[in-house]
Amino acid sequence: MAANVLGTELQPCSTDPLTGFYRDGCCKTGGDDSGVHTVCALMTEEFLAFTAEMGNDLSTPQPAFGFAGLEPGDQWCLCASRWKEAFDRGIAPPVSLAATHMATLEYVSLEELKAHAIDGAVVVEPPDAGDDQAPQADEADEESSDGGGTGPPGPEPRS
Repeated sequence: MAANVLGTELQPCSTDPLTGFYRDGCCKTGGDDSGVHTVCALMTEEFLAFTAEMGNDLSTPQPAFGFAGLEPGDQWCLCASRWKEAFDRGIAPPVSLAATHMATLEYVSLEELKAHAIDGAVVVEPPDAGDDQAPQADEADEESSDGGGTGPPGPEPRS
Protein backbone atom coordinates (compact mmCIF):
# COMPACT_ATOMS: atom_id res chain seq x y z
CA MET A 1 0.00 0.00 0.00
CA ALA A 2 1.36 3.41 -0.99
CA ALA A 3 0.94 6.09 1.67
CA ASN A 4 0.04 9.75 1.31
CA VAL A 5 1.55 12.71 3.18
CA LEU A 6 -1.02 12.20 5.95
CA GLY A 7 0.22 8.66 6.57
CA THR A 8 -2.95 7.01 5.27
CA GLU A 9 -3.61 5.09 2.05
CA LEU A 10 -2.79 7.06 -1.11
CA GLN A 11 -6.00 8.11 -2.89
CA PRO A 12 -6.42 8.52 -6.67
CA CYS A 13 -5.58 11.94 -8.10
CA SER A 14 -7.32 11.87 -11.50
CA THR A 15 -8.54 9.44 -14.13
CA ASP A 16 -9.79 12.19 -16.47
CA PRO A 17 -7.24 13.21 -17.48
CA LEU A 18 -5.44 10.00 -16.57
CA THR A 19 -2.44 11.03 -14.51
CA GLY A 20 0.44 9.52 -12.60
CA PHE A 21 3.88 8.42 -13.72
CA TYR A 22 2.42 4.95 -14.24
CA ARG A 23 -0.80 6.39 -15.77
CA ASP A 24 -2.92 4.64 -13.16
CA GLY A 25 -4.58 7.78 -11.77
CA CYS A 26 -2.36 7.86 -8.67
CA CYS A 27 0.75 9.86 -7.80
CA LYS A 28 2.82 6.75 -7.10
CA THR A 29 6.57 6.77 -7.57
CA GLY A 30 9.35 4.26 -7.95
CA GLY A 31 12.97 3.90 -8.96
CA ASP A 32 12.14 4.56 -12.62
CA ASP A 33 10.36 7.86 -11.82
CA SER A 34 13.34 10.21 -11.83
CA GLY A 35 11.01 13.24 -11.77
CA VAL A 36 9.23 12.07 -8.60
CA HIS A 37 5.68 12.75 -9.88
CA THR A 38 4.10 12.68 -6.42
CA VAL A 39 2.14 15.92 -5.87
CA CYS A 40 -1.55 15.77 -6.80
CA ALA A 41 -2.24 19.37 -7.81
CA LEU A 42 -5.22 21.29 -9.14
CA MET A 43 -4.01 23.12 -12.24
CA THR A 44 -4.32 26.89 -12.32
CA GLU A 45 -3.77 29.24 -15.23
CA GLU A 46 -0.87 30.83 -13.37
CA PHE A 47 0.88 27.52 -12.69
CA LEU A 48 0.40 26.25 -16.25
CA ALA A 49 2.00 29.45 -17.59
CA PHE A 50 4.86 29.12 -15.09
CA THR A 51 5.67 25.51 -15.92
CA ALA A 52 5.56 26.29 -19.67
CA GLU A 53 8.05 29.12 -19.09
CA MET A 54 10.23 26.62 -17.22
CA GLY A 55 10.26 24.32 -20.27
CA ASN A 56 7.46 21.86 -19.43
CA ASP A 57 4.36 22.91 -21.39
CA LEU A 58 1.50 20.93 -19.88
CA SER A 59 -1.21 22.86 -21.76
CA THR A 60 -0.36 21.96 -25.34
CA PRO A 61 -1.79 18.64 -26.56
CA GLN A 62 0.79 16.03 -27.58
CA PRO A 63 -1.28 13.48 -29.57
CA ALA A 64 1.78 11.34 -30.33
CA PHE A 65 2.01 10.62 -26.61
CA GLY A 66 -1.74 10.35 -26.02
CA PHE A 67 -1.68 13.64 -24.06
CA ALA A 68 -4.63 15.99 -24.57
CA GLY A 69 -3.06 18.89 -22.66
CA LEU A 70 -4.16 20.24 -19.30
CA GLU A 71 -6.56 23.05 -18.48
CA PRO A 72 -7.16 24.99 -15.29
CA GLY A 73 -9.26 22.79 -13.01
CA ASP A 74 -7.60 19.52 -14.08
CA GLN A 75 -5.82 17.51 -11.41
CA TRP A 76 -2.36 16.17 -12.28
CA CYS A 77 0.58 14.48 -10.60
CA LEU A 78 3.39 17.04 -10.61
CA CYS A 79 7.08 16.58 -9.96
CA ALA A 80 7.70 17.44 -6.32
CA SER A 81 10.62 19.69 -7.25
CA ARG A 82 8.50 21.71 -9.73
CA TRP A 83 5.75 22.20 -7.14
CA LYS A 84 8.42 23.40 -4.68
CA GLU A 85 9.80 25.84 -7.30
CA ALA A 86 6.30 27.24 -7.77
CA PHE A 87 5.81 27.41 -4.00
CA ASP A 88 9.05 29.36 -3.58
CA ARG A 89 7.78 31.86 -6.18
CA GLY A 90 4.37 32.19 -4.55
CA ILE A 91 2.42 30.46 -7.35
CA ALA A 92 2.08 26.87 -6.15
CA PRO A 93 -1.17 25.26 -7.26
CA PRO A 94 -3.54 23.78 -4.68
CA VAL A 95 -2.93 20.15 -3.69
CA SER A 96 -4.91 17.13 -2.57
CA LEU A 97 -3.11 15.85 0.52
CA ALA A 98 -4.90 12.50 0.40
CA ALA A 99 -3.65 11.94 -3.16
CA THR A 100 -0.11 13.30 -2.66
CA HIS A 101 2.49 10.57 -2.12
CA MET A 102 4.54 10.50 1.08
CA ALA A 103 7.79 10.76 -0.96
CA THR A 104 6.87 14.42 -1.53
CA LEU A 105 7.95 15.16 2.04
CA GLU A 106 11.58 14.75 0.93
CA TYR A 107 11.12 17.99 -1.07
CA VAL A 108 8.36 19.93 0.68
CA SER A 109 7.21 20.20 4.29
CA LEU A 110 3.77 19.02 5.33
CA GLU A 111 3.05 22.56 6.57
CA GLU A 112 3.77 23.98 3.10
CA LEU A 113 1.43 21.42 1.55
CA LYS A 114 -1.30 22.02 4.14
CA ALA A 115 -1.23 25.73 3.34
CA HIS A 116 -2.32 24.79 -0.21
CA ALA A 117 -4.67 21.89 0.60
CA ILE A 118 -7.98 21.54 -1.26
CA ASP A 119 -9.29 18.36 0.31
CA GLY A 120 -10.97 17.63 3.61
CA ALA A 121 -7.71 17.18 5.47
CA VAL A 122 -6.95 19.47 8.38
CA VAL A 123 -5.50 22.62 6.86
CA VAL A 124 -5.14 24.84 9.91
CA GLU A 125 -3.85 23.33 13.13
CA PRO A 126 -5.60 24.50 16.29
CA PRO A 127 -3.41 26.76 18.45
CA ASP A 128 -1.46 25.09 21.23
CA ALA A 129 -3.03 25.49 24.65
CA GLY A 130 0.00 27.46 25.83
CA ASP A 131 0.11 29.76 22.79
CA ASP A 132 -0.16 33.33 24.08
CA GLN A 133 -0.69 34.68 20.55
CA ALA A 134 -4.04 32.98 19.94
CA PRO A 135 -7.16 34.48 21.52
CA GLN A 136 -9.21 32.14 23.66
CA ALA A 137 -12.74 31.32 22.48
CA ASP A 138 -14.27 33.64 25.11
CA GLU A 139 -11.99 36.51 24.07
CA ALA A 140 -12.92 36.03 20.41
CA ASP A 141 -16.63 36.06 21.29
CA GLU A 142 -16.22 39.28 23.29
CA GLU A 143 -14.42 40.93 20.36
CA SER A 144 -17.08 39.89 17.84
CA SER A 145 -18.46 42.88 15.97
CA ASP A 146 -22.02 41.58 16.20
CA GLY A 147 -21.89 41.27 19.97
CA GLY A 148 -23.72 37.94 19.83
CA GLY A 149 -20.66 35.82 20.37
CA THR A 150 -21.91 33.05 18.07
CA GLY A 151 -20.24 33.95 14.78
CA PRO A 152 -16.67 34.50 13.75
CA PRO A 153 -14.84 37.45 15.26
CA GLY A 154 -15.45 40.75 13.52
CA PRO A 155 -12.79 43.04 12.08
CA GLU A 156 -9.96 44.15 14.31
CA PRO A 157 -10.67 47.46 16.07
CA ARG A 158 -8.77 50.38 14.57
CA SER A 159 -6.23 52.16 16.72
